Amino acid sequence: MTAIKLFKHAHVLAPEDLGVQDVLVAANKIVAIGCGLNSQLSASNSDLPIEIIDATGFYLTPGFVDSLVHFIGGGGEGGFASRTPEMQLTDATLGGVTTAIGVLGTDATTRTLTNLLAKAHALESEGITTYCYTGSYQVPCRTLLGSITDDLIIIDKFIGVGEIAISDHRSSQPTLDELRKVAAQARVGGMLAGKAGIVSVHVGAGASLLDPLHHAVAGTELQVRQFYPTHINRNQAVFAAGLRFAEAGGVIDFTTSTTTYDLQHGEVAAAQALAQALAKGIPVSQLTLSSDGNASLPIFSSTGQLLGLEVGKVSSLYQSARSAVMDYQVTLPHAIAAITSSPANVLGLGHKGRIALDKDADIVLINKHNLQIDSVFAKGKLLVKSGKAVVFGTFEHNNR
Repeated sequence: MTAIKLFKHAHVLAPEDLGVQDVLVAANKIVAIGCGLNSQLSASNSDLPIEIIDATGFYLTPGFVDSLVHFIGGGGEGGFASRTPEMQLTDATLGGVTTAIGVLGTDATTRTLTNLLAKAHALESEGITTYCYTGSYQVPCRTLLGSITDDLIIIDKFIGVGEIAISDHRSSQPTLDELRKVAAQARVGGMLAGKAGIVSVHVGAGASLLDPLHHAVAGTELQVRQFYPTHINRNQAVFAAGLRFAEAGGVIDFTTSTTTYDLQHGEVAAAQALAQALAKGIPVSQLTLSSDGNASLPIFSSTGQLLGLEVGKVSSLYQSARSAVMDYQVTLPHAIAAITSSPANVLGLGHKGRIALDKDADIVLINKHNLQIDSVFAKGKLLVKSGKAVVFGTFEHNNR
């Protein structure tokens, strides 16, 4: 496959609307953006082996960044048979996701950080970019090297800690002091390693809502943006608390995987939550979507009894962004920002989430007529063409 690719006549959403442009990719980087690049290249060197891709009629966007995926599965709240399966490469690529962050959830006993890292490396070798959080729901946090700080400094793929659970019957009921120490260790580890050192926070439906995060910051030198709460569309009460958190300067994340049961029992659809937050004046830079892919989506009774389970899907990430545009009148640049530049900035991934010079050549082509994904490129390599996978994971069958 040609290492140099020229996307011609693409409508570029960087995610800002740049209009119709040509985009030149060399190896795994974006090296030029402009008009008439083909003629300029021909004039400078007629022997360059360039693959021309006609992107007329397509939006060209950054590859999507999914900040919460259970690479090795999750769940288990209903016993061993309720453990969800691990994700496969095309679970991400068919949904336009080229960068994903792997996490542990409720179970950090039969699911381990070593297993998570191994799966992250496997997915990376198969074609996408992966990172992980150390820790899980539990506090004190499970780590590999004895502390959050050490894990972030020494282990390249660890960029933060989480997803720490609060306001949830499945959490370890962390104290205020414990939350502060988690954030402090993540902050120092991130600084020393040149990483975001973010604390991903699973927010349940408990009455305390996001109060533990506000209290953790109050009276300390910790910043509200050290915490990155997710599942903020869980119900109206959590959503309202999330808006207050964002108004205080924090970043909030809406979960795109859902069930009919959840929506019927008060969950706010991620697309609707994004639209309402933007309408409240929250900048899109403080709003993100994530899939919670391959997590269990438990259905509990009012007394906490498990009634059933479904599995989160990475593909829901773009489906929700598209729904925000089609159903809730969010502008396409804002919807794309919520799954590209916004999460990339929060996670400290400066080489991701934008169509700009020297950024990684993670590119999605979207049909302008129906907003469906047509092609996906990760680090300059074609993984999806005409809506069908052309690269598969090691143990996937070519029958999707």
